[in-house]
Amino acid sequence: MLPGSGLSHTHSNKCFAPTTESMRQNILRTIPSVNELLESPEISGLIGLYPRQLVVEAVREVLEEIRQSMTNKTDLSPQKLYPIIQQVLQQKLCGIEHAINATGIILHTGLGRAPLAEEAAKQIQNVLHSFCTLEIEKYSGKRGFRYHNIEQLICMITGAESALVVNNNAAAVLLALDTLARGKEVVISRSHLVEIGGEFRMPDVMTKSGAILVEVGTTNKTYLKDYENAITENTGLILKVHQSNFKIVGFTEAVDLKDLVSLGQARNIPVVYDLGSGALIELQKYGLPYEPTVQESIKAGVDVVTFSTDKLLGGPQGGIIAGKKKWVDLLKKNPLTRALRVGKLTIAALEATLRLYLEEGLALKKIPVLKMILTPLETIEERCKKVINCLSSDAKANMDVSVADGFSEMGGGALPGEGIPTRLISLHSEKINAEEIAARLRSNTPPIFARIEQDCVLLDMRTVYDEEIDMIAVALEKTAFRS
Repeated sequence: MLPGSGLSHTHSNKCFAPTTESMRQNILRTIPSVNELLESPEISGLIGLYPRQLVVEAVREVLEEIRQSMTNKTDLSPQKLYPIIQQVLQQKLCGIEHAINATGIILHTGLGRAPLAEEAAKQIQNVLHSFCTLEIEKYSGKRGFRYHNIEQLICMITGAESALVVNNNAAAVLLALDTLARGKEVVISRSHLVEIGGEFRMPDVMTKSGAILVEVGTTNKTYLKDYENAITENTGLILKVHQSNFKIVGFTEAVDLKDLVSLGQARNIPVVYDLGSGALIELQKYGLPYEPTVQESIKAGVDVVTFSTDKLLGGPQGGIIAGKKKWVDLLKKNPLTRALRVGKLTIAALEATLRLYLEEGLALKKIPVLKMILTPLETIEERCKKVINCLSSDAKANMDVSVADGFSEMGGGALPGEGIPTRLISLHSEKINAEEIAARLRSNTPPIFARIEQDCVLLDMRTVYDEEIDMIAVALEKTAFRS
């Protein structure tokens, strides 16, 4: 539907009574031409604000929508069409922009997952406007390896012998399978055949890599003997996948990672662990549920571990492959590595993020994802009160605003089913329904994303920055007076 036009998209003519051919021709004659509109004072003024070709395209789109609707009840004057065309233009130019995440989902994929630490943002800025030492050695002046510095950091933090960075964790898994198991069998538990975001499924990734899938065990129970019995002369590797975005509870059985490693060593078969969420800090000691760390996997003797960099690690989008040099070196030589490599901005941000992990206390203090997870309830409640205290008495009269208890979510396929206690701003109005309030907040600049429960709009202040508090207050004030 064209914004503000009352016209539905392409098939909207079904909403009106059938028209005769003469009626159809009469309606078509009332529709102005593209040139007529472009020459009108109203629409020609848009050409000074937007590229001409974009204005022409927007005008054509609006006129085509009118033709499809086939109704003569619409005012087709340039004055009436101006705001519709302008909104189409704004939508066409709308790209990535700053958004306020009041959903309480810390790793919100739609909102860009992990926000970067200030140090990472500054490092991006340092290499953004000029040249940088991406693939050159500073002291010798010779051609270098773009991952040299970042590989040293990864190995220092995780204890791995070698490491490689690609553009996401799915790419890391694909590269590992393509390198180590193309044309060979990969033994995996049925409970590990997961689906990640965007309907990408582990069996599909394995098939694309050229590996042959060998499922063992059942959905809820897999034993070591299942793996042992499945190994043949054509087995390329044993794959374990961390169930980072769901849980199987109840009557279950899984094989310990160390036992899989021992089996792999005994049969001279590499063990690859797709860890997914990429935790580098033990969250349990901070009162959160257990999440396996990369360091644990390396210590257990896994040959290759893959994980995301924009989830619990808190960096830019990417995937890390870490493990034993013997195997990682093979991955580095695969031609796919060049196709999956990351650029200077990702490397700059990831290097800066990883440096913070050299001192755990610094990481907890500086990395936004970790800060959000560990923000005390008192701080979150104080944010709620600051917003409410900024609202006028008239705004509060038009819309009920209160502080409520609730739960934040980790999101991003991490800590599934584990709610983190939080404080919420609850909005309810007898004049405006919850969907409309949420829509108005999203149309704000910057857009504010919240959640709806039981006809109330809830703003979770755990995922809101202090500098965004006033922005939320201003948006709520405007929303309350648009009834």
